Amino acid sequence: MPHILKFRYFFLLFFLVNCKEAPKSEGGELSNETEEASEVVTKATNKVILFFGDSLTAGYGIELEEAFPALIQERLDSLGKDYTVINSGLSGETTSGGLNRINWVLNQKVDVFVLELGANDGLRGIPLDQTRSNLQAIIDEVKNKNPSTQIVLAGMQIPPNMGPEYTSEFRKIFPELAQKNEIPLIPFLLDGVAGIPELNLEDGIHPAPEGHKIVTENVWKVLKEEVNSP
Repeated sequence: MPHILKFRYFFLLFFLVNCKEAPKSEGGELSNETEEASEVVTKATNKVILFFGDSLTAGYGIELEEAFPALIQERLDSLGKDYTVINSGLSGETTSGGLNRINWVLNQKVDVFVLELGANDGLRGIPLDQTRSNLQAIIDEVKNKNPSTQIVLAGMQIPPNMGPEYTSEFRKIFPELAQKNEIPLIPFLLDGVAGIPELNLEDGIHPAPEGHKIVTENVWKVLKEEVNSP
């Protein structure tokens, strides 16, 4: 069985040097503590799945091996699938921050790109057209870099704190972008986890290890179609 090497914090130095402004923490938003920024799981393979997201992807508050990207790697290994999972989650990331760092992240071959951003935009009340535009720009950059890369978009929802109209319109961004770009959609990344205290950390926002197991299943329902395709 291939030997698996785990490199924590691989992207952290680059992010600190190259991001013009680190995401600032505000009440109720996903954490911006960058020490859990990213993990790279590598082995001898020619196929890469890259998870590009915020603290939900980075596995804030838990061991990186317990976060859903690492659990996806375990699933792939158990099925004998020749894929390497790269966790490029950065806690506190917004769609604007993601757009700033996307070009560097794409300086490697990526077969499947899972885009998980937007939650911090919603929790900050960032204008919806800006969030939509940033996500579209990220999708465009991935397509321009390598048209053969399959993009998967993770849908997100937010609590009604920003008002019913904003909350409703925010939720629509993801299925509309998926339809426009003809890419697969994970309907709601935190389905079955959000709002359930025992599945989340004390902050009520970030999934606990048991919550990440459910998130893994939400992701796998869509991702398995990509890794099983010819």
